[in-house]
Amino acid sequence: MTEHSKLPVPEDQAVPENQGPDAGAKPRESLIERAAGRFDFTRMMRTAVSIPPVPPVRPLPPVKPVAPVKPVTPTKSEVSAAEAVAESAVEAPVTEAPVQDAIAPVSFIGPRHPIDRERLRDQGLIVPEGAVTALLEEFRIVKRHLLVQAAELRRQNAGAAAQRVLISSPHPGEGKTYCALNLALAIAAEKESEVLLVDADFAKPSILSTLGLPGGHGLMDALMDESIDVADCVLGTDVPGLWVLPAGDTTVNDSEYLGTSRAAQVLARLTEGAPRRIVIFDSPPALAASPAAELAKHVGQVVVIVRADRTGQGALEDAVSLLDGCPNVQLLLNAAQFSPSGRRFGAYYGYSG
Repeated sequence: MTEHSKLPVPEDQAVPENQGPDAGAKPRESLIERAAGRFDFTRMMRTAVSIPPVPPVRPLPPVKPVAPVKPVTPTKSEVSAAEAVAESAVEAPVTEAPVQDAIAPVSFIGPRHPIDRERLRDQGLIVPEGAVTALLEEFRIVKRHLLVQAAELRRQNAGAAAQRVLISSPHPGEGKTYCALNLALAIAAEKESEVLLVDADFAKPSILSTLGLPGGHGLMDALMDESIDVADCVLGTDVPGLWVLPAGDTTVNDSEYLGTSRAAQVLARLTEGAPRRIVIFDSPPALAASPAAELAKHVGQVVVIVRADRTGQGALEDAVSLLDGCPNVQLLLNAAQFSPSGRRFGAYYGYSG
């Protein structure tokens, strides 16, 4: 706190050093008193605020008595008219607002094609109806985490984005398509869910060839041509609960088409009326092509595949930064040869001792 005794005192109000306050010297004035001596506060207040004089109160004139109002008896015709209006109001039907029907789910009516299970086995993928393996058990854990996250996003009113998962990686060759296929096959085994696997790697699509499915119109065709219904482009498979949407035509403007309002409408069509449908996008590598960053704006979850023996930290950080259009980015370690806990998934199902 400031000591006011050390403030400089005007010479005309200073106390001589050889005289104390009890020696008849002129007492010191406070700062407010000195300011009042220099400025006329009363005049300043009158100038700043002008209050009009209060007018004198005049007595009110005497109130004249009011004559009582005589009741008016309605005539017979007036009574009949009033009764008719009341009866019509009672008999008038009440018009209710039409009840809107629930949105019919989008059904994929295309023919079902067989999946080449031998090709899946040769490429080290999950084989439907096959034995329980370590690979299947690992992707069961991954899919459970994604399904729980999707349910939480639905509770947070995330809309259709809660049902969409984007699979990407920083560079090619880190296993994004491998993981996208295995996740789709694992989710297809769910009893109350179905999965739509979308090949969104428009420059280098590989989903159809891996599964042994025929080609046809796909996602990019529906984006470029408004007359094409994307639901008609979906291919059925002989694996219950598994559907596939091809990439479609190749174009150099794939990112631009994904950035249009048409893209939001097409993607909404894929889950319309089907809250239990999960859509998995196999996108191009984030650091190799721009569509991954555009697709990240439309999904509720992004899974970045990190190859244990190849992906660098700098590349991983750059990829996550490009995919920040989705606030929920997760990492999946691929090709790891060591488990600190010593886990051996799948071995328990073959154990008989």
